[in-house]
Amino acid sequence: MADILNISCYKFTPLPDAAQLRETLQERAHALDLKGTVLLAEEGINFFLAGPAEAVRGFVAQLKQDPRFADLNPKESWSTQVPFRKMLVKVKREIIRMDSPTIRPTEGRAPSVAPATLRRWLEQGHDDEGREVVTLDTRNDYEVDEGAFAGTIDWRLTKFTEFPPALRAHKAEFAGKTVVSYCTGGIRCEKAAILMQDEGIENVYQLEGGILKYFEETDGKFYNGGCFVFDERDSLGTDLERTPLVHPRPIKKHLL
Repeated sequence: MADILNISCYKFTPLPDAAQLRETLQERAHALDLKGTVLLAEEGINFFLAGPAEAVRGFVAQLKQDPRFADLNPKESWSTQVPFRKMLVKVKREIIRMDSPTIRPTEGRAPSVAPATLRRWLEQGHDDEGREVVTLDTRNDYEVDEGAFAGTIDWRLTKFTEFPPALRAHKAEFAGKTVVSYCTGGIRCEKAAILMQDEGIENVYQLEGGILKYFEETDGKFYNGGCFVFDERDSLGTDLERTPLVHPRPIKKHLL
């Protein structure tokens, strides 16, 4: 029986008290016997947790008592076992490293497109203004190899810090098109969309909630393969159930 709740969530919000918050969240997570990772930085929070539903939702409920996290909306999936071996709470320079200090999502995010809307655009072959829609994968190459949107743009990134120079080399290709950046859960494509706007690309959107939210809210059409995830489940299918990896990798890092 799949009775282990897995959640992933992030939010860009100023956290000048990240170091103090780390101690509080570590105590709460251990008290609830949760496993996973919580990343904190001055720019926000990014977390992946697993355990009994009551404990996981209890942690989120406590977190929401802080006004900065009141609107958190974790993505949920289920498994028969806890896919993490330990509980880690870390403070980092960025919750997702881009090495572009001018990109500050806490000061305003790029427009987003809902999964159902993107699916409709892909079905009809254009957006609501008649522009060609292209999807831009902001993930690493090995993640793309497990699955991606049909016809997606893939720059064979090996790390997210390679995205800014790749964008600058290719941005002229987006003229007159609607560009939808996407990633696993939303965090990378959010920064990517802001950078694209700053680089002068018009008609840019981020896929709200990333691939996992697309799986949750649509039938998964136009996405081929599975979605690489950063726990011991390895990859999820469009039904949010574990699916075998096409290219197994023994070492993985936590990202969204």
